[in-house]
Amino acid sequence: MTARTGRQERLRSAVERDGPRCVWCRRECTGLVRATTDHLVPKVKGGPSWLENEVVACARCNRERGHRSPTDWVAECERRGWRPDADAVARALRSLDRAIVERGGQRRARPYLAAQLRRVARAA
Repeated sequence: MTARTGRQERLRSAVERDGPRCVWCRRECTGLVRATTDHLVPKVKGGPSWLENEVVACARCNRERGHRSPTDWVAECERRGWRPDADAVARALRSLDRAIVERGGQRRARPYLAAQLRRVARAA
């Protein structure tokens, strides 16, 4: 997977990696429940469009999350009575951290990612 891989290919790869369920509400993304890729580190915070920064999310969760942090959105999902896959989110954040170390760059995303990793570690 290269940095220039298209959105649909990244979505297919994310589904292969994580399964066809939304990581936030755990609904299966089939039929009317459309699968999307959700950037854990939002683009406005410098998050790259890399597979390591994306998880499978239904369109509803992706839209409602907006720019909330992954840890804040996990807490909101739990408050709503959903069972988010917090382990998949944590794995993706750690994978993104490793990818940034290997590939370099992403200066704006690094502080945000570091803060999320600290919050994930505290929650565990």
